[in-house]
Amino acid sequence: MRAQLIPLDGGDPIEIIKDLTVVGRKEDADLRLDHKSVSKLHCIIVKTDGLLLLRDLGSTNGTRVNNQRVRRAALLPNDQLSIAGFRFKVYLGPGDPPAQHFDQHTQQMDAKEVANLLRKAAAKKEQEAHGTNGLSPLAVQPNLLPDVYTDDKGDKDSRD
Repeated sequence: MRAQLIPLDGGDPIEIIKDLTVVGRKEDADLRLDHKSVSKLHCIIVKTDGLLLLRDLGSTNGTRVNNQRVRRAALLPNDQLSIAGFRFKVYLGPGDPPAQHFDQHTQQMDAKEVANLLRKAAAKKEQEAHGTNGLSPLAVQPNLLPDVYTDDKGDKDSRD
């Protein structure tokens, strides 16, 4: 199985060859990311049959998979991995990964923007149908539940 981390900001893919890859700022790290936001020993990536396993090593600025801060996670094909400020797409499989299209990105929106767009679409649909059944669309309300990762107090510079 071929495993690569493809930088989302451009650059050459990083081949994950070893069964255990240490990621960090230290010179003896297997994957060295030389930036002060990366901890000296940031995380490890374990290569197994068909997937990659990731474990954060108590880094200051955290490790995220698909924008969710994690302590440990399984990395699947096309997952987005963020190590401090570095962002990668996970490639697993035979051969070379498909060509990257850097102009295609998911746009993040907050709940108010989504609700506004849904209201506009519903109003347009109602105008087109001329109020066929007289029912108004349900209002979309933001989710008031707390974040899943409760001790995430924002990114800080590495203190290592």
